[in-house]
Amino acid sequence: QVQLVESGGRSVQAGSSLRLSCAGSHQFFSDYNMAWFRQAPGQEREFLAAINWAGDYEYYEDSVKGRFFISRDNAKKVVYLQMNSLIPEDTAVYYCAGDDNWGRVLAGRLRTWGQGTQVTVSS
Repeated sequence: QVQLVESGGRSVQAGSSLRLSCAGSHQFFSDYNMAWFRQAPGQEREFLAAINWAGDYEYYEDSVKGRFFISRDNAKKVVYLQMNSLIPEDTAVYYCAGDDNWGRVLAGRLRTWGQGTQVTVSS
């Protein structure tokens, strides 16, 4: 089973940047499409970005396009989320997730999830 562990979340001031990391433990990590989601208190889970298994295709939710960037390093079995110009509305628990089926990624039904990392943005 692929196991995912997020890191890098912390409390920052508005306007700051953060880079979240998601480390995979499975030897077949490079076969998995990966995505980032977040969930704020009282809100539904929100899709942010996805990257295909090879790391040569990226898809972003319109609300974060141009501000958040997803990337991966399959040699290190890590996927990243670079977040710039953070605002208080970005405060949420951020999750990475993976699945070898792109359709499940698009549907938000990825089968492997990390535990989440808290990002808090203060004004």
